[in-house]
Amino acid sequence: MKYLSIATACALGVSSVSIATDLSNWEQIEKDAKGQTVYFNAWGGSQEINAYLRWAGDTLEDRYGVTLEHVKVSDIAETVNRLVAEKAADKTEGGSVDMVWINGENFKSMKSNGLLFGPFAEQLPNWSIVDKSLPVTADFTEPTNGLEAPWGMGQLVFIHDQKTLANPPTSFVEMLSLAKANPGKIAYPKPPQFHGTSFLKAALLELATDSAPLYQPVDEARFDAITAPLWAYLDELHPVAWRNGKQFPAGSAETLQLLDDSELLLAITFNPNAAETAVKNGTLAPSAKAFAFDKGALSNIHYMGVPWNANAKEGALVAINFLMSEEAQARKANSDVWGDPAVVKLSSVGNKPLFKSQPEPHPSWQVALEKAWLERYGQ
Repeated sequence: MKYLSIATACALGVSSVSIATDLSNWEQIEKDAKGQTVYFNAWGGSQEINAYLRWAGDTLEDRYGVTLEHVKVSDIAETVNRLVAEKAADKTEGGSVDMVWINGENFKSMKSNGLLFGPFAEQLPNWSIVDKSLPVTADFTEPTNGLEAPWGMGQLVFIHDQKTLANPPTSFVEMLSLAKANPGKIAYPKPPQFHGTSFLKAALLELATDSAPLYQPVDEARFDAITAPLWAYLDELHPVAWRNGKQFPAGSAETLQLLDDSELLLAITFNPNAAETAVKNGTLAPSAKAFAFDKGALSNIHYMGVPWNANAKEGALVAINFLMSEEAQARKANSDVWGDPAVVKLSSVGNKPLFKSQPEPHPSWQVALEKAWLERYGQ
């Protein structure tokens, strides 16, 4: 067995040294994985994603004898908190979580608290086909250090029905004008739901006098001054928003339903291909189309990680490597299935073009903005 040296672990920011799996012997990993059950904690709010993971589970069972159990969570922060509790209880093996779907603040928290197994990502066989032109080694500015493996590409975009809104807004400023001209027809999900928090970050990136501080850890002394334009904007938006800003959609799926019901003019999603998928599965009318603002779509990579105390590390590694395969990535990118952009180079069908990208702020802004929003507008 190979063990990570203490010096190497410290250099990589890994505070929990529990790497006893020989990542160079993939054949042995596959043998050890056979018969294991992998509990994959992942968002469960999308029928398309859930169906995709059922397919992945069936394939992993057939080919590798690995059982993939999708533990559906509404917010992965719940899982992180459970792992923090296991760490505090010194539960160093036999953990309740084998795989997590993470990025942003949740990754930063897991990394800082030594909750991740690794580094492992760059030792996976399918790392060789990862598209290195994408920012796959940084997560909301935080170096991944091989502690999580890239799974897909997210972009915050909006969806409109071309029959009811021929000329969608090109900026947050224009969105406010649209809301004032059409009271009750604009909304965003309630933070801390991630689409809602992403809306806040994207708006602040446009409205801030200087966006550079957003790519650094939050400076509490400057927070109020930097975010003042955002709160001023929302104070204008909420009175003319859906239900007068007293209620907010629960998430992206509800905004799609409200768009289809003609209650909203715009839906919000973190999947640039979501409109195409929704049209194909009958959720939205054929005239629905995704768009991004001129400044660009808030964009990030989402990842898969393995907790330091996972009970089925080998099974998790086999599952992650499979989900990074060209076969699994091409299926995931298919708008008939999920439409989530690939992070590997697809030789057979090619990679779909993305919207102009705008990088995510430092992860500390996620927590700070959520807290401030809830203090101002939370009911």
